[in-house]
Amino acid sequence: MAQAAMRDPFGFALRLFAWGTVTVTGALILEAYLVFWLGQAGASALGAGGTAAAAGYALAVLGAVGLTLRGAADPVHDESARISALVRYLARGAFFAVLFVGIGDALVSFLRIEAALAGLVGPEIASDLGRTSWRGANLHMPLAAAGFVAALFTRTLGFIWLALMVVLAQLALVIGRFVFSYEQAFMSDLVRMWYSALFLFASAFTLAEDGHVRVDIFYSAMRMRSRALVNGLGAVVLGMPMCWIILIYGTSTSASQIVGPFLRFEQSQQSYGMFTKYLLAVYLGVFAVTMLFQFAALVLRSYAEWRAEPGAVTDFERRAARAETGY
Repeated sequence: MAQAAMRDPFGFALRLFAWGTVTVTGALILEAYLVFWLGQAGASALGAGGTAAAAGYALAVLGAVGLTLRGAADPVHDESARISALVRYLARGAFFAVLFVGIGDALVSFLRIEAALAGLVGPEIASDLGRTSWRGANLHMPLAAAGFVAALFTRTLGFIWLALMVVLAQLALVIGRFVFSYEQAFMSDLVRMWYSALFLFASAFTLAEDGHVRVDIFYSAMRMRSRALVNGLGAVVLGMPMCWIILIYGTSTSASQIVGPFLRFEQSQQSYGMFTKYLLAVYLGVFAVTMLFQFAALVLRSYAEWRAEPGAVTDFERRAARAETGY
């Protein structure tokens, strides 16, 4: 550790900062699970049963040190790529999760409306599927888990398929309404659910590809080192605090914007619509986590570009050319 810090102390500190962001975020999510789902005390109540949550943060610090030391001999650009790879997996998993959940819930909602559900699964399960807490725990969660498993076996980002499904769902809604005079609440819910996921989950991937829209007055004329400095400082000063605010305030109490709807499996007032309203709150958490991780990766990538590392220079030139040409 001392040797790695001596070779490039600032770079070592940035690596530790980036990996610490990843591991501490994981500890924060673990604490929310322990507190709100298992009823344990938080890390601040160490003497009143908060040992598990506190241990999560201690392990997060040790994990950050271990991950930093493991890649200390590698270029900083490679460390950034590793965190970006994690972000890509989380984004793929989230996309496939909402794709599977949307299809499954829409099918159940359609069968309930057409009074065909009891004939397929029996009256008892059909009644249970009419309760959002049962449907969320026994249908949505397994389908979401299947989405993250599917993401392990594909490198194709799920938003490509999700974008297609949004178009098809909207097309089905329009044809049903204007051709067959058939429209149900779940059809609009499905479009809203998938479109929200498409917008929020693709944000981190867009940041990784430097494909977001810039209000560019000075940036395009800057040199590589200046651009790297702007990106790195912008991530630390503007981007990461925004994500931390969303996560901290969204998970601080059982009535917070992210935790509250998930705990209650909150649904819309349409009893025969989709039971996925609570997932819209979860989307905000996924957005904050993936953006936070990608901002951490951007800090490392910016430092690598500022140092003019060979791999980082190549990546910078590729992204700069695409920004200028639009391709």
